[in-house]
Amino acid sequence: MSLLLLCFVAFLVLGMPIAFVIGLAGFAYFLSQSMLPFEAAVQMIVLQSQSFAFLAVPFFIFAGNLMNVSGITSRLLSLARLLTRRMYGGTAQISVVMSTLMGGVSGSATADAAMETRILGPEMMRIGYSKGYICAVNCITALITATIPPSLGLIIFGFVGEVSIGRLFAAGIIPGILMMFFLMATTSITSRIQRYDPPKRDLPPLSLRELFENLKESIWALLFPIILIIGIRFGVFTPSESGAFAVVYALIVGKFVYKELTWENFKSALITTVKDNGAIMLIIAMSGPFSYAITWVQLPSIMSRFIFGITENPQLLALIMLGFLFISGMFVDSNVNFLLLTPIFLPMITRAGMDPVHFGVLMATIVTLGVMTPPIGSALYTVCGIINCPPEEYTKASLPFLGAVVLELAILVFLPDLVLWIPNMVFGVPH
Repeated sequence: MSLLLLCFVAFLVLGMPIAFVIGLAGFAYFLSQSMLPFEAAVQMIVLQSQSFAFLAVPFFIFAGNLMNVSGITSRLLSLARLLTRRMYGGTAQISVVMSTLMGGVSGSATADAAMETRILGPEMMRIGYSKGYICAVNCITALITATIPPSLGLIIFGFVGEVSIGRLFAAGIIPGILMMFFLMATTSITSRIQRYDPPKRDLPPLSLRELFENLKESIWALLFPIILIIGIRFGVFTPSESGAFAVVYALIVGKFVYKELTWENFKSALITTVKDNGAIMLIIAMSGPFSYAITWVQLPSIMSRFIFGITENPQLLALIMLGFLFISGMFVDSNVNFLLLTPIFLPMITRAGMDPVHFGVLMATIVTLGVMTPPIGSALYTVCGIINCPPEEYTKASLPFLGAVVLELAILVFLPDLVLWIPNMVFGVPH
């Protein structure tokens, strides 16, 4: 086990791409063990990709990219502007509302953060927001997409842990909306303190007619996550097939409803999807030997004995695991954390009596938060690179938002019914 972890840490410190870090660490362990044939390591790479459930990942990525070029995103932005125009820090509030609406479109926190920084960043700089604040609000609010369906993190967690993806999708709705309120409150307070973007009192109050007109334009995007959950619940399609449905839905809405999906846009979305899927699927495939090695050295049972030696209280156990996942997320890619740590933590949580769907939503949030925190958060450096913001400024400005996220997670840990109410209502209480 020491060789496996030593290779993993050494390759990570050397700055090697994360897919090769976990792949080479797994290969090194197989080479050191005479009892394990090296051919098995290669087979593990192939087996890791032979999953019908994983078809949902490339399909949802493609659907999200199609929706971004087919007019859906621009209409959601228009709705967000309308809803926040008389709020304190109104332009920053657009980012919070937009992330909530985009959760059902994007599924990727990094993609959402980058898109919103490109759209809102120049305008926010023009009216006086600091670069650190712009990056912090656009990056941290993208965390909402970690739970609003279809979340890629929830899909991977459901596949690895054999947890109902339909129930996970339904469970993410209330935590996503609750996070929206927490982050909007944080944005309002911080904007008041720093005197950013005071309310535009000369604008008329929001009228029902304006709201209805904007909702009519945006309804196809807003209905998407609801259609997904209802379709899975009534057996219209499986969670894997729902990804294919999402692609067809995006094509129909973009081409025949909004009439903005052109051949050039389609090719652009396809190229972006191939790049995104290539990176994700390489990580998934290369995790095969590493995951097998972790099981072989009995790391799950070792960690289980260690953590249960501290406490068997399910809430305290969840807090300890979330703390570990937060630290791990600061250094390791979110998809790798899902692939490697779900098989370790899920049996412990189940043994302690905690619902795996409840833990899945908490894990999806805290692991995705890792891409927004230093030292190697991918979303952090993406948004900072867009407007040339020093990461130190981002880190300082992000602290109030990180505090709001931690507070919301603590509430969800101790009030599981907030997470489980919708899945229990839609799918029934599991026996």
